[in-house]
Amino acid sequence: MDGRGCLAKPLTQSRPWDREEFAVAVERPRIREGVRVRNTAKRASRITRSVRRWFAAVERLQSARFVGVPAALAFVLASICYGVVKGDHVPMIVGVLEDTRDAVANAAGFRIASVSLAGPKQVSRAEIFRAAGVTDHASLMFLDAEAARERVKAIPWIADASIRKLYPDRLQITVSEREAFALWQINGKVSVIAADGTVLGPLDPRFAALPFVVGRGAAARAREFLALLDHYPGLRDQMRAAILVAERRWNLLLKNGIDIRLPETGIDAALATLVELDHDKGLLTRDIAGVDLRLPDRVSVQLSDAAAGAREDAAKDKKTKRKGGDA
Repeated sequence: MDGRGCLAKPLTQSRPWDREEFAVAVERPRIREGVRVRNTAKRASRITRSVRRWFAAVERLQSARFVGVPAALAFVLASICYGVVKGDHVPMIVGVLEDTRDAVANAAGFRIASVSLAGPKQVSRAEIFRAAGVTDHASLMFLDAEAARERVKAIPWIADASIRKLYPDRLQITVSEREAFALWQINGKVSVIAADGTVLGPLDPRFAALPFVVGRGAAARAREFLALLDHYPGLRDQMRAAILVAERRWNLLLKNGIDIRLPETGIDAALATLVELDHDKGLLTRDIAGVDLRLPDRVSVQLSDAAAGAREDAAKDKKTKRKGGDA
């Protein structure tokens, strides 16, 4: 009974929709505010097919009683993975897992208690340990020696390295370093390079006396050219810089400012000719600006501005005196 003492209308038991009835109901024209909305036969047919597919999907889900829970778990797991990747949390999670793993190994007695390091001169112990992954909480058991070796070798100064694990708690690291070979200038920047052309670092005053090479590609070709120049130590001592021109040929800039232009091929013969001329005629002690050895059958000498001016004045004086004598 309701609050007024009368019997309420009995509730009729609802029954589920029959898909055929539902489809027919959808297909019926709808009336909204007295205006009849007409549906074309094509649209009614499309709606009917859509409704039937929907009921078929529901029936399939109802028939698979235990599909819901695994599907939900898979969805949650996929959402978590997506959030981790999207938020760039993977490194953090990996780091936490590695720290946990190392902590367990350390508790079992595999903590790195001592490290012996041999060979470094230019590279600090801290830089090598950092590259190798040696920390106060790293465990010997899970240290990848080969990966650590590759990381140490990636340091420009390191030519080779070996890493040995001595169980239960000792690590042995041995490195061999490259030697500073020359200074290389490219795009106005000067770097220290090794003999194989590896850039070791920026200009360091400790290496200011090293040979100076300039130009693109000069770092990789410096060892070959300087080895050839070693056959002429007197000329090598006078060199201020070796300049690679267009990655094809070398120019020598001497300490007295003379520019020696060498050929692309036959460099050894050109240098021998230059040394012979200097020995016989004192060529490199004269007031000249450059020597061109690019042609195999001739040597061209460029006078300095002062020498060229003096020669021109001498020629004028000589011409004037000749005119005076004729008068």
